[in-house]
Amino acid sequence: MSWTNRDRRIIIGITGASGAPYAVRTIELLAQREIEVHVVVSTLGRRLLLEECGIVDVTASSLAGHSDPAQVVLHSGRDMGAVIASGSFQHEGMIVVPCSSNTLGALASGMTNTLVQRAAAVTLKEGRPLLLAHRETPLSRIDIGNMDRLAAAGATIIPLSPGFYTQPRSIEDLVDFMVGRLLDRLGIDHDLPVRWEDVMLGGQPSVDSETASNTVPGGGSRSNT
Repeated sequence: MSWTNRDRRIIIGITGASGAPYAVRTIELLAQREIEVHVVVSTLGRRLLLEECGIVDVTASSLAGHSDPAQVVLHSGRDMGAVIASGSFQHEGMIVVPCSSNTLGALASGMTNTLVQRAAAVTLKEGRPLLLAHRETPLSRIDIGNMDRLAAAGATIIPLSPGFYTQPRSIEDLVDFMVGRLLDRLGIDHDLPVRWEDVMLGGQPSVDSETASNTVPGGGSRSNT
């Protein structure tokens, strides 16, 4: 199917693992690109938005940031009759960000007790991209097994672990790195600084081949012994 920005749709699920700024920034950038963003927030996700982003009232306006709130469609997490619960709802993919281990386990078990879970299960069964931006650490063997099972079912597991080769100078830089990687997986253009080649073109000093082979991205070196 050929899409234009005006008819593109992405679903965002927000659950109770720490990482609310990732969700808000993702929604803001999607809305900036005139992509219709359907958002569903779990009960613990709402608490997370309050504690980490100061969002008291979860509305399209509070989630859109500096973007047009008309691009954001907010669904109740208890509304199992919402359009995003149906496989007939056309969209380009769903991102659960942040994705808690609880949500991970529910999805791996095929549970659909909430709208977040139902929308994700439908995304999988329809063969659409499902990105699970997991943030909790450390991982238990149960978490790893759930990830393996979901990956085998077609989901993409994206741990929220930003890179440092871009030399981030703020929390916002770290957030943008991971949001850029999420947008990449859905083929959405952006200009966030996540490209290794852009870092190389940005004027880092050149090194000879021997030094290069021992250099670790972001600085430092590795031993050959």
